[in-house]
Amino acid sequence: MLRFSALRRCASRNLVAGRSLDADRQEVVMPRSHAIIEAPSTLGLTGDGVEALPERLLELGLADRIGARRAGCLAVPPKTPTRDPETLTLNAHALAQWSPKLADAVEAVLDSGDFPIVLGGDCTIILGTMLALRRRGRFGLLFIDGNADFFQPEAEPRGEGASMDLAFVTGSGPTLITDLEGCRPIVRPEDVVAFGFRDQEDQAKFGSQSLPHEMPAYDLDTIRRLGVEIAAGSAIAPLTRAGLDGFFIHLDADVLDDAVMPAVDFRLPDGLSPGDLISVLPAALDSGKAVGLEVTIYNPRLDPDGTAGRSLVDVLSAALGAHSP
Repeated sequence: MLRFSALRRCASRNLVAGRSLDADRQEVVMPRSHAIIEAPSTLGLTGDGVEALPERLLELGLADRIGARRAGCLAVPPKTPTRDPETLTLNAHALAQWSPKLADAVEAVLDSGDFPIVLGGDCTIILGTMLALRRRGRFGLLFIDGNADFFQPEAEPRGEGASMDLAFVTGSGPTLITDLEGCRPIVRPEDVVAFGFRDQEDQAKFGSQSLPHEMPAYDLDTIRRLGVEIAAGSAIAPLTRAGLDGFFIHLDADVLDDAVMPAVDFRLPDGLSPGDLISVLPAALDSGKAVGLEVTIYNPRLDPDGTAGRSLVDVLSAALGAHSP
């Protein structure tokens, strides 16, 4: 497969997700389908368990229910239990080396004309998925997560990248991780919408930096005040504006109500209902500008009877099953 060199990937804008574009030719639109990439990384966590997310969701029938092909599983490098002394981040060098490989896998799906669905893993997979899009143009990010994930390394108690991923991908943090392939920021803060977070007490307790003022943010209280459909419409609107080539969807299972999704490592009370999420995801997909989706943090080890996993598959199937990319 033809690849851009690392030196010119970030400057290239002649390839856009789902189509090939030549200045001297008409745009050619190709038929698309869902393609699942398994990215079972726990490089952003001290513990394990979320690496089994892809296998469990596939066992529960996700691929069949959404009509998806399986586009491969990435090998993940071993991790270390101690922070990198320079970045104060767990597995910093492994993240920097592995994320471009995930980006290659996402690009391969995009080059085929299909809609990538990346099954993590922890939230640091966002570095690879968004790097794939950064190589191709200027894309936005709908960040649906129960946590803002904007900690700085010196404040994150265990140096877990999964609490800092939104900061890293928007250029805030150590150069080793934030400037992959010279693409800092991988996505601009003003091109991101944070949606559904409810971890304000935890942020205050440990001293997390605030979300950038230019980043639209809809915490759980704001969504409830506006109503989920209005909030979703308001959140998606800036991601469909002229100047963006499309947007990617990050979905962390912990955005769901803890009563429905207890199988996450860091639990918080409350959250969006499955019905809420089924309203948000189709609105994003039906915009015509969504170019892919990733799912993170669901931990099958904490879900022995599969109840939480089935709920997650039901939500994804309801959102994606009727969606034609």
